Amino acid sequence: MSTAYDPKVVEPKWQDRWEKQRAAEVDLRHAEGKYYMLMMFPYPSGDRLHVGHGRNYILGDALYRYLRMHGKRALNPMGWDAFGLPAENAAIQRGVHPRDWTFANIKVMKEQFRRWGILYDWSKEIASCTPEYYRWNQWLFLRMLERGLAYRKQAPVNWCPSCQTVLANEQVIDGACERCGTAVVQRDLEQWFLRITDYADRLLDGLDRLPGWPEKVKVMQRNWIGRSEGAEIDFAIPALGETLTVFTTRPDTLHGATFLVLAPEHPLAARLVAGHPRQAEIETWIARTRNTPRIEREGEGTAKEGRDTGKAAINPATGEPIPIWFANYVLPDYGTGAIMAVPAHDARDLAFARQEGLPVRLVYFPDDGPDVGPDGGPDDGPDDRPNSGPDGAASARGGAAAAAAGDHAAAAALAAGLTAPILHQGVIRNSPPLDGLRDGPETVRRAIAFCEERGSGRGKVAYRLRDWLISRQRYWGTPIPVLYCERCGVVPVPDDQLPVELPYDVEFTGREGNPLARVPAFVDASCPRCGGAARRETDTMDTFVDSSWYYLRFLSPRDAARIFDSALANRWAPVDQYIGGIEHAILHLLYARFVCRVLHDFGLVAFEEPFTNLFNQGMITRWAESSGRVEKMSKSRGNTVSPDALIDEMGADTERVYTLFIGPPEKEAEWSDEAVSGAYRFLGRVWRMAERLGEAPAIAPADAELERDRHAAIQRVTHSMETFHFNTAVAALMELGNSLSRALEEKTASRLACEEAFDSLLQLLHPMAPHVTEELWERRGHVETLLDTSWPEYDEAKLRRARVNVVVQIDGKLRDRVEVDAGAADKEVRAAALASAKVQEHLAGREVSKAVVVPGRLINLVTRRSA
Repeated sequence: MSTAYDPKVVEPKWQDRWEKQRAAEVDLRHAEGKYYMLMMFPYPSGDRLHVGHGRNYILGDALYRYLRMHGKRALNPMGWDAFGLPAENAAIQRGVHPRDWTFANIKVMKEQFRRWGILYDWSKEIASCTPEYYRWNQWLFLRMLERGLAYRKQAPVNWCPSCQTVLANEQVIDGACERCGTAVVQRDLEQWFLRITDYADRLLDGLDRLPGWPEKVKVMQRNWIGRSEGAEIDFAIPALGETLTVFTTRPDTLHGATFLVLAPEHPLAARLVAGHPRQAEIETWIARTRNTPRIEREGEGTAKEGRDTGKAAINPATGEPIPIWFANYVLPDYGTGAIMAVPAHDARDLAFARQEGLPVRLVYFPDDGPDVGPDGGPDDGPDDRPNSGPDGAASARGGAAAAAAGDHAAAAALAAGLTAPILHQGVIRNSPPLDGLRDGPETVRRAIAFCEERGSGRGKVAYRLRDWLISRQRYWGTPIPVLYCERCGVVPVPDDQLPVELPYDVEFTGREGNPLARVPAFVDASCPRCGGAARRETDTMDTFVDSSWYYLRFLSPRDAARIFDSALANRWAPVDQYIGGIEHAILHLLYARFVCRVLHDFGLVAFEEPFTNLFNQGMITRWAESSGRVEKMSKSRGNTVSPDALIDEMGADTERVYTLFIGPPEKEAEWSDEAVSGAYRFLGRVWRMAERLGEAPAIAPADAELERDRHAAIQRVTHSMETFHFNTAVAALMELGNSLSRALEEKTASRLACEEAFDSLLQLLHPMAPHVTEELWERRGHVETLLDTSWPEYDEAKLRRARVNVVVQIDGKLRDRVEVDAGAADKEVRAAALASAKVQEHLAGREVSKAVVVPGRLINLVTRRSA
């Protein structure tokens, strides 16, 4: 082999061969040794994939090849998350139909995958925008509708006036649409929901049975579900003859509730302001507040605004009337949309009370001064609870003394001086029958029992999680399969009429409203029950529905009779290893876990968790001239790197090796154009090594040393691949390459030892650089491809060495190598170094002032000129 490495020749050769051989195709009838791995399927958005996108797919392919070499029947399919807003916006901006735009992009992306040398089982390819796929979204929706898990109601939603669709809270950034930047407003619309809240506890409990998931993701999901135990408490409103129910996690502070705060969207809002002297002004404020995105209303920096309704409710614990207010920081969809405000013990309530001049009443007092026990007598128990800090602590202590003396007026006066809320710590006072109780779960239980005995409340579990709103007022999505008949009401589309297909002949103008609503051939239909005129639903489904179960469709992608083959699903699923970005930690992953449980309850799968192990790769960043800082790669920032240009110049294997070497794959990493050439040079050295193997002697003295390095590399690379530390795997291979190059250069290892080390290097390097390694492997005369070989194994015994070679440096310059006993003391290493003739030759006229020893590796002799 005398030619230089030319990736333009080598890489297309192997890409063609893998494609012709269908190298990644798996017969699912055989599941022995199965391993189902899956990359989160991409959205064919129209922008060509850049090297930042490549990180996910390259590390997935490295894992796939590693598993194959370990004898696994690895399934690695690929498809397209093909519905969504960008394609429809492209239709408006470019005059291209979303379907045509999407499939053109898919063609481009498939070619990019091919050029990267990534192997997928394309026989199982799916695209969520095809009727063959989305008919099963519709089928699943109908089954959920039958069981009450799908329902329709009017709800306030985030609305983008430009995109003309509903946005999830996560799609609203600083009050604007994340896609177009338009200010988001609130609208009340009839929307379709999926009842994910019915599964809240099961979703929470399941997180404890996912040891293969990053803890960060599990914490994010726990917080999103947001389970809270507390009580619902009823407050009578005499002026309306109504009862207002609030949810609180601290019913033990009920005696300290000095006002109620409602969301402006609360159902009682209109009646509460009716007849108010400032009714018009309050109604205008309510409308403006409702139009403010909820993310903004929840923000810590958002100014708190409120309006007094002029009405009062009765505190069921004290019998006192307390004012009812509206405030922008209370949202309609947590708890009951109303809170009892206890400003002495809540920072937000205290800030609002001070702003509006509302009363503050202490309930918990720090354990300073005489305590009163549960029976009314003195409590001499240990005082081990911290006070509430410098702000308000003195007032609280004074309030405690005043309360103990029965001077409630003095306690109230001192409470009025609070500048920070008191923590729920210490002893309760002024709260019969809870006086003297200390903070803790038992006190909360006693408070709930108190409310239940009086008929004014009950224990309750609440969740932050809201039902999944799936309605989207866009064309490019799965049509919701229902009809509206004046006689029959809401009518499901019969299964034998599925799929309800998107019409192709649609006008995309960007005008207000859903384009589907302007297609009479789609909208006008016959009621399947009575045969009368009916109107078809024009909302389409949230694209997260498409991705909630797609991993199961890969197992029987051409099955026209059922959503998927349950027998195959129970044999191959759940997915053993799922790989994708942390940005999907909540919505996609939570919805997939929910739908998996639904499918389990329908008897379609035998498991409840879709993904056994999860890996989230970090982003690749790069300097952006537009902002003057390092940022996530983005076309809009002008800091992307085209893989096509890089492959043309240095080959796909160079990009693959550098991408895997750039840093721990779960962490963010900065791309360096200059550093990429280091990976190119490394592959060039590997190529040249193959030419030099014939130069090695038949017999040489250092075979054992090279053999040890070979086994050490096998051990390190294997461990690194198992733990997703691809960067340290590449580093270990570079070290093995250095050992082999040195042995060839210095002729210290035999040809047989060098060939064994080189073959192991190719096998270990194959997952990272498949093209060059397959080419060199074939040129070495091997018939079987590397992909079909067995991963090399290491021998623990050969990792141990009785003697080691130590580099000898003089003032930092390499002068010789000496052999010493493994574990030799520093003085023994020094003596061996000084015994070297080469060392003595370079020491002529100089004396050693200091010796620096790196055990088992080197000794550096620091010298000074002799006197």
